[in-house]
Amino acid sequence: MNTAGDKQVTKTVLTYGTFDLFHIGHLNILKRLSEKGDRLIVGVSTDEFNAVKGKKPVVPFEQRREIVQAIKYVDLAIPEENWEQKRLDIKKYDAKVFGIGEDWQGKFDDLGDEVEVVYLPRTSGISTTEMKRVLSEFDERHVQSLKNTLDSLSQIVKELS
Repeated sequence: MNTAGDKQVTKTVLTYGTFDLFHIGHLNILKRLSEKGDRLIVGVSTDEFNAVKGKKPVVPFEQRREIVQAIKYVDLAIPEENWEQKRLDIKKYDAKVFGIGEDWQGKFDDLGDEVEVVYLPRTSGISTTEMKRVLSEFDERHVQSLKNTLDSLSQIVKELS
C-alpha cells in the first residue's frame, strides 16, 4: 500500500456481476482486477436486480455474495441493486478503476469521466450461460429418457396382462 505522510493512499478497484454458478472464469477476473489496485470491491447483483436484467440465477443472492466475499482477492462484497449504483459507488468508495468483463465492452465508457474503465478478456471455454445451457439440455434429455423408459415399462405391463 502506498503512503503519503501518515495517511495511507489506497487504489480501489470496483466491479460488478451476478457470479452465479461460480467458476474459474469468475475467479480469474477477480484475481486480475485485484492486481490493478490495493482494494477490490465487488458488487454482487441481487436477485431482484437480476430479474430487471432478465436473468434468473440458480444460486440465491446471499449465497453468491458469501462465496464472493470468501475469495481472497476480494476486500468487500456489496449488493448491487440497480444500474445507477455504479456511479454512486465510485464516489462512495473513492474508486480509481472500474473493471468488468469484455462482454460488456463499451457499455460503461461513460464512467470514464470519474474512473479508469477496463474491460478484461473472458476465460476461454467457460461461461455461466453455457453451463446453464448444458445443464438445461441434460435435464431435457434426462426427462425424455425417463419418459421413454416409463413408456416401455407400461408397454411391457400391458403385454403381460
